[in-house]
Amino acid sequence: MPHTDKHRHTLDEKQLRWALLLTAIFMLVEVVGGVLSGSLALLADAGHMLTDSAALGLAWLAARISDKPADHLRSYGYHRLQILAAFINGVAFMAVVAWIGFEAVSRLLEPRPVDGMLMIVVAATGLLVNVAVFVILHSPRSMSLNVRAASIHVLGDLLGSVAAIVAAGVILVTGWMQADPILSILVALLILRSAWIIVRQSAHILLEGTPPDMDVDLLRTTLIDEVEGVRDVHHVHLWALTPERPLITMHIDAVPSSNHVGILKEVKCILSNRFGIAHSTVQVEDEHCVD
Repeated sequence: MPHTDKHRHTLDEKQLRWALLLTAIFMLVEVVGGVLSGSLALLADAGHMLTDSAALGLAWLAARISDKPADHLRSYGYHRLQILAAFINGVAFMAVVAWIGFEAVSRLLEPRPVDGMLMIVVAATGLLVNVAVFVILHSPRSMSLNVRAASIHVLGDLLGSVAAIVAAGVILVTGWMQADPILSILVALLILRSAWIIVRQSAHILLEGTPPDMDVDLLRTTLIDEVEGVRDVHHVHLWALTPERPLITMHIDAVPSSNHVGILKEVKCILSNRFGIAHSTVQVEDEHCVD
């Protein structure tokens, strides 16, 4: 691994580890605060922080094992582990949303007392923690997509903390207890949105779907137009181990007596430099395809 990549890899891991620790610890604080104050909004925000803790944990795990070598049982390595875990977590998050929704409806029908002062103290502390995590993940020295993707989840936590503060303020000023379940439903919707995105993206990868940012027709046309000796491109299969690791296999129909080695080198160069596909398997043919 080059020195700069290794340095960034180490930096990413440290950022994610600290962000994970802060988020997970305060998630537990919010659970305790939600139970003691009777606030569903705090418990809902704790649920949101649980989703973010899982997302940060997956990102940290990816940073830890991304350079682990493949073995005879897993020829592609261990990258798919994070995708499988993301899918399972996404489904679990939807169950959390269902519980919050059920509890919120019951509290709207039968309001329960909430300690607004304790609630606002815990929520305000949570806001500070989320700001700190966001700053940690936005170090200018790191340009990792893995870290930037994880930081998106933290923005949802910021909104959840703000929602809990607003609910606590309404309760302290007006005594209107329904503000707590109403704001908890808004936080639940944030969780549902994040969970749905995670489930949809991870399921697409597990089903060997084509990466959404890849245009197979453009790729095929580019190779035919720009590589001398290429007559046709067929049997194109494009998928991804993770969003950052696309893979491709294809057959190239070459002009008879053309330089197959030269064609292969140029095709792989275009795939890597123009389309970001570093791992490719290309079969060059100058007769009918045997498949």
